[in-house]
Amino acid sequence: MDPIAKYKFDEFEADLKAAELRRSGTRLKLQLQPFQVLVALLERPGEVVAREELRQRLWPQDTFVDFDHGLNTAMAKVRDVLGDSAAKPRYVETIAKRGYRFLGQVTTVSEQPRTSSPAPTSAAKEPAPAQTPAPLTPEQQLASDLPRASRRTARLLFTLCQIMYLSFYLSALFRLDELQSSSERAWRSAGYTVFVVYLVAALIGVAVRLYLTTATAFDYHLLGQKYRIIFPALFVLDMLWALAPFLIADRIGLGLALGSCAALVYMPFAQRVLMKMMEKRSH
Repeated sequence: MDPIAKYKFDEFEADLKAAELRRSGTRLKLQLQPFQVLVALLERPGEVVAREELRQRLWPQDTFVDFDHGLNTAMAKVRDVLGDSAAKPRYVETIAKRGYRFLGQVTTVSEQPRTSSPAPTSAAKEPAPAQTPAPLTPEQQLASDLPRASRRTARLLFTLCQIMYLSFYLSALFRLDELQSSSERAWRSAGYTVFVVYLVAALIGVAVRLYLTTATAFDYHLLGQKYRIIFPALFVLDMLWALAPFLIADRIGLGLALGSCAALVYMPFAQRVLMKMMEKRSH
């Protein structure tokens, strides 16, 4: 029998050679260990694959690792990329205290054997046409444009950004009287409205920044996906606080207020790049 090259189920396709999962031809983000877990289930659809069997397959005996946490995390990533649910499984069913079972209909695609072609004679030899490299996908282009830095460095810088914003919010909440007077000096008749807007934004910002800080600290595997969801609202919040230096322009000067505003306008884009770097290094 020819070796199996791919497993197909519904609109999904698991390419063993490339170690990639695709949906309708589009490559999905899935790390190697979760992909190996999925392949182990696809090899025996309808059968229970024991947790111990998965441990032996993914982690050698001399590897010291929190197996339960690692397997649970890998299975969560598999379900997330498949759009599946542990409560109402469509593809991966959890068998309590035993293992997991794949529920879908799986078809296999065998690897085509290579046919040897006769060597061309000297008279038939022609120069091979120059091959142009395949164009990069937008995702590959973005990944190649990212700065080179370790994931640890990216996580540290991202956390420091959250701490910086937290200091803004807590400073404003600590001196509400100064925030209100600054708003009234800068915006005159609209000062009270501006004060209320910044007060509400600070309260929301504290909750959001604490979530991002703790999720980064615990290396939450779905942080990148959650960040993409909240980024539009977070961008509006950051742009609002980018204008905050103008509230104290009478004390720091208009030039420094403009410079501070320009730096804060850049911060949402810097955080997004750091998140991309964290995601890239995790694969």
